[in-house]
Amino acid sequence: MKVLLINGSPRQRGNTFVALSEIAGQLEKFGIGSEIAWIGNKPVRGCIGCGRCHLDPGACAFNDDVCNEISAKMESADALVVGSPVYYGQPNGALLAILQRMLYSNGDAFRGKPVASVAVCRRGGATATFQTLNMPFLMLNMPVVASQYWNIVYGREAGQAAMDKEGMQTMRTLANNMAALLKATDGRPAPGSDEPWEPMHFIR
Repeated sequence: MKVLLINGSPRQRGNTFVALSEIAGQLEKFGIGSEIAWIGNKPVRGCIGCGRCHLDPGACAFNDDVCNEISAKMESADALVVGSPVYYGQPNGALLAILQRMLYSNGDAFRGKPVASVAVCRRGGATATFQTLNMPFLMLNMPVVASQYWNIVYGREAGQAAMDKEGMQTMRTLANNMAALLKATDGRPAPGSDEPWEPMHFIR
């Protein structure tokens, strides 16, 4: 089994990487492979609602950034962990743009697979970031994996996250729970509903 971890920081080996690496190292103890995919620090497009991905599902119509490259990795992964630094009490905007485009254009690669989010901050805004990251996953029947606390790690300068003992323990506990869920289900995605979707709006 394999877990894809997305480093949503423009700094390739900053504190978000430290947090995700702690998870990856713990997963390895259970014989579960992992890959940390970095979103990079080049421009990323936001979704423009063109709907082209419905005509050619599985990829975003824009193919000039890392979105489709990372999205394709999820097709062979059994679970997902997304990490982001905190910017103004929110996740990195580039990461949000990538997540929204991946989940909309290639939702079948994500649907039903276990997921977890990680927020890394200097001081505040981590809980809002954590909640924002989790919101879309609940719409794809993705079981959100818990830990002993909210998945938050503190650190400012690169590498300082490793000094957050409770944060690192939270990452390891998260990995333990992810491993337990994957092994209990043998990596099978959650079934979700077998009922036809009944969309509804409130405009009369």
